[in-house]
Amino acid sequence: MRIVVIEFMSLDGVVQAPGGPEEDTDGGFAHGGWTHPFFDPETVGGAFDATVSKAEGLLYGRRTWQNMAAAWPGRAGDPFADKMNAMPKYVVSDTLGDDEMTWNTTRIPGDTAVARIRELRDTGDGDLVVMGSPSLVRTLLHEDLVDELRLIVSPVLLGGGKTIFPNGGLRRRFELVSAATGGTGVQVCTYRRAVE
Repeated sequence: MRIVVIEFMSLDGVVQAPGGPEEDTDGGFAHGGWTHPFFDPETVGGAFDATVSKAEGLLYGRRTWQNMAAAWPGRAGDPFADKMNAMPKYVVSDTLGDDEMTWNTTRIPGDTAVARIRELRDTGDGDLVVMGSPSLVRTLLHEDLVDELRLIVSPVLLGGGKTIFPNGGLRRRFELVSAATGGTGVQVCTYRRAVE
């Protein structure tokens, strides 16, 4: 199973709160919803359609899962939403309980997350897709578990906020396999893990 990360990102690498003002205000982040002026239905919508169409499962951190689980079940009847709602989901969390799992979701405790995700990757088929979830993505990149990055880069600087990139001098090589530019200036860049 390939792990594919799809992220909205600013020019300065910020991924925090792309969807709305109250999505994630950690650190005083005041730019929530920053992607809206740059959303291009064909380019950005097409990237999500292509990513989800190949997905066999979705993997989230707690905050992103809570936002998604609150929004998507009510969107049934649309092919994209139906696919999102039907496939299995996994959430990495130490604070959510198993009794809180809805939306076809299995909880992965944080202390076993890397081992469990490796197991899913080694035994599954298709793609396991991660949307949002910057802390989880940083861990996956650090552990060399990301097979593909699909970065939806908006032409805006946000001056700070959460990123997906680990610190500490870690080197991972990726190769650009495709790039598309939308009419709003947004770019969808797909990078695959390169063999070094």
